[in-house]
Amino acid sequence: MDAFYLPDPESPDRFHSTDLTRGPWSPDAQHAGPPSALLGHVIERCEPRDGFRIGRVAVEILGPIPIAPLTAEARVVRPGRSVELIEATLSSEQGPVMKANAWRLRSADPELDLPAEVLPTGTRPGPDTASGSARFPSTQPVGFHTAIEYRFITGSFTDPGPAVCWIRLRHPIVAGTTPSPLERTLAAADSGNGVSAVLDWDRYVFINTDLTVTLHREPVGEWVCLDAATYPERTGVGLAESRLFDEKGPIGRSTQTLFLSRR
Repeated sequence: MDAFYLPDPESPDRFHSTDLTRGPWSPDAQHAGPPSALLGHVIERCEPRDGFRIGRVAVEILGPIPIAPLTAEARVVRPGRSVELIEATLSSEQGPVMKANAWRLRSADPELDLPAEVLPTGTRPGPDTASGSARFPSTQPVGFHTAIEYRFITGSFTDPGPAVCWIRLRHPIVAGTTPSPLERTLAAADSGNGVSAVLDWDRYVFINTDLTVTLHREPVGEWVCLDAATYPERTGVGLAESRLFDEKGPIGRSTQTLFLSRR
């Protein structure tokens, strides 16, 4: 296993899931990070245009994603000279398990002359300042939690509350390719509710039904930082929100809607 997915040599839209996609709780279902990144993979390859980049991806999780062959397809549903909408679906043999909408925008050329004071600023201590790599407390010996590297600046998996955590892929999303900045960000951002968990893992479920990532700047480097917080309500609905950074500064935000219940 040198990647999360292996491309099918006979079908360009088909990908074979490896054990690295496994989530932390079920031996038969994937963590939502890798399939979100796989959707990003096909979105970026859908009728690519020079001078354009993805500004936002909204992923809907339709049900458990099996560790099985998946079909990932994307199409432009709203063309435009400056802005266009791409729709992508991820399906197993039983039907769709994820879908996503992505806005692709034309980059300004030359760049806009904007006042420095209105530009996003701020950094977080880099991954090299963390005390060491952290491992997710899972009973599964192999999975997404072993295929990425977590480095906490503040907080931890066992310390409830907001956290600042750097995340790096140890393997490519698709074998034979280099993970793109979008793929790295989508894979990392789905961990926002995990790194900033405020409820007891053994007593409560806090499952995200979606993932929305908005990038005002394309990230650089292998590491993506989540400055994450979770906001639960007694109604059983919660929100996880992450400010996203690379080692140069802020790159965007991500949100997740959470379903809360007792185990």
